[in-house]
Amino acid sequence: MKMKGLIIAIVVIAVVAVLVYRSYSKMKNAPAVADSELIEHLTAQNFTHKTKSGVVLVDFWASWCMPCKMMAPILNEVAEATEETVSIYKLNVDEQQEVAARYGIRNIPTMILFKDGKEVERIIGVKPKDYIISSINKVQ
Repeated sequence: MKMKGLIIAIVVIAVVAVLVYRSYSKMKNAPAVADSELIEHLTAQNFTHKTKSGVVLVDFWASWCMPCKMMAPILNEVAEATEETVSIYKLNVDEQQEVAARYGIRNIPTMILFKDGKEVERIIGVKPKDYIISSINKVQ
């Protein structure tokens, strides 16, 4: 009886491992979602200027980051929903390492909400659209 339970457990673990691997492979090879035309990319040269006034959300990301790929369509939706009140930008941490270091970015995706140039909230990891919009509404 114990052997039968052990065999069932091994089979279940193997099936779960195969499903996880297949999901990972699909995500790894998934094409990047194009950014909304409402989202601009920042550089070290324009970062301070673009974040100095109003409410601004900056997404710190990298092209190889799977959770960042997951956030792209969500950020597009947030940009559409908040286009009149919030500026949304993306900053590639591989290309703009000095800015990422200045803000102590250790995990990606990390989104920082700025109000008039000052950091007011930091959102780390994949979050749903409603969560991000709620965070934005708190600082407006």
